[in-house]
Amino acid sequence: MNEQERTIVERCARELRPGMVVNLGIGLPTLVPSVLPKDSGVVFHSENGFVGMGAPVPGGTPDNDVIDAGGRACTLLPGAACFDSSLSFALVRGGHLDLAVLGAFEVGINGDLANWIIPGKSAPGIGGGMELAQKARRVIVLSRHLDKNGRGKLVARCTLPLTAPCCVDTLITERALFRLRNGRMTLTSIHPDHTRESVFEGLDGVVDVADPLEPWDA
Repeated sequence: MNEQERTIVERCARELRPGMVVNLGIGLPTLVPSVLPKDSGVVFHSENGFVGMGAPVPGGTPDNDVIDAGGRACTLLPGAACFDSSLSFALVRGGHLDLAVLGAFEVGINGDLANWIIPGKSAPGIGGGMELAQKARRVIVLSRHLDKNGRGKLVARCTLPLTAPCCVDTLITERALFRLRNGRMTLTSIHPDHTRESVFEGLDGVVDVADPLEPWDA
């Protein structure tokens, strides 16, 4: 985990509370358990069929069946339960997830989410992301602030195929935290190493700013 990734997942960890059932999407979200104590009281769900996910295992695991939704080796905590896809998605569709933590290619100012395909590139399909984004009680997106072309991940309007509309509650990057307020993603906190100017770098839309801003460590 590099410094940017740690900044993002540690800030996400502050959003979690004991007793929450939380789904972790592919990519950055799978790193969240590694920054939480084992007795955090947060129960992590993986859509491929279990609750009780622990930290990822760099370099693999002796049990090739213990993998997260992205196929990467992970651990199971004491008391974990494994089940088939029908039960896993019954948990999702039944509204039993307090939170889904997902990655993104783009997040719209209005909370739209695009995270499953870039046209012209290979993708396995939309998978469970569409249902997670719509059925979880709350959706947090973890993402680097800029894409490889220097464009902000928070955009005035998503140009990529949507995963789900108006579903993102919170966006966390290594530079800032945005929350959906009055139907718009609003800047609510800035990392101490950054300024408003660096937060607005690469953004192509007008972003509302909370007054006052929240401390990053709140």
